[in-house]
Formats: sequence, structure tokens, C-alpha cells
Amino acid sequence: MDSHPDIAEVQALQRRRAQRTAWKVGLVAVAVYVGFILSGVIGR
Repeated sequence: MDSHPDIAEVQALQRRRAQRTAWKVGLVAVAVYVGFILSGVIGR
């Protein structure tokens, strides 16, 4: 019996982790962008 995970399973897991990380980074980038826009509007 082979106890090693299947390569396809490992790749799918890595893909999900990468997508999750990309979403988090993207959300932070959008938050920073909106923050700068709002600071320009409010700072007038």
C-alpha cells in the first residue's frame, strides 16, 4: 500500500492555497487603494 498522497491531489491543494493567497493579497491591495482614495477625498 502506498501512503503517499497522489500528485494530482497535492497539485490541487497547492492550487487552492495559491488562489486563497492571491485573493488575500488582492483584497489588501484594494483596501489600500480605497484607503488612499478616501484619504484624498476626506483630506480636502
